[in-house]
Amino acid sequence: MLNPKSYLEFLTMIHRRTILAGLAALSLSPVLASAASLPDLGGKTVVVVTENAYPPLQFVDPKTGQAVGWEYDAMNEIAKRLNFKVEYQNTSWDAMIQAVSDGQYDLGMTGITIKDDRKEKVDFSDPYMRSQQLMLVRGDESRFTDAKSFAALESGLIAAQPGTSPFYTAVYEILDGNEANPRIKLFETFGATVQALKAGDVDLVLTDSTAGNGYVAASNGTLKIVGEPLGTEDFGFIFKKGSDLVGPVNAAIAALKADGTLDALNKKWFLDYKMGE
Repeated sequence: MLNPKSYLEFLTMIHRRTILAGLAALSLSPVLASAASLPDLGGKTVVVVTENAYPPLQFVDPKTGQAVGWEYDAMNEIAKRLNFKVEYQNTSWDAMIQAVSDGQYDLGMTGITIKDDRKEKVDFSDPYMRSQQLMLVRGDESRFTDAKSFAALESGLIAAQPGTSPFYTAVYEILDGNEANPRIKLFETFGATVQALKAGDVDLVLTDSTAGNGYVAASNGTLKIVGEPLGTEDFGFIFKKGSDLVGPVNAAIAALKADGTLDALNKKWFLDYKMGE
């Protein structure tokens, strides 16, 4: 059994390898976009919407009250390289995809998994991050150790946001395929699911490795990851169908991969930054 400090160090090492390996795979592209070759958007304003509830991608820093995170840093750098001004706004996850589809916002970012059904409503950028879904539980959890043993624990409850990848993974990969299964408790934000877990109101939260390892690292041993990863997913920014921003943003993402900027952001937000400290 690893002690808490060693366990967190182990998680950090595994997470770093997962993120860097995923981004390395995404970076295998013949296109190496330089800053000089990127489109110039002429200082136009681009309205970017997010939820601010998905650390460490985007959240409100409890120390400063400021909205920060991996996606903010990446978007600000993209805006700089493409010469546009960013206007940030917030909305709930439930409303985001439809709102972007309707043209209320120019771009959405909140760790959105690239999925074919979502492509029917919005256009996606190229992937900027690859992650895996993990089982986040309380640090003293001993009743189950993986998806199979959790499913067998009839009293076990899962917290999830409706319509998200963790929700569908809970339904179809852990439980019985019933989307109305009473063992799934629905919450409006990802942060609320984690709070419910900490409070003992539920027993499991499914999360991608970006958020899950961020919470574990900041929990002082009160949270941990159990079981094997349940799947791999790519994250992308979303746009209204036919948006002329997709091409320039893709070019900027390629440039950030090629020059190591994304690797630097991974180190900053997944290794160096500790939420709440």
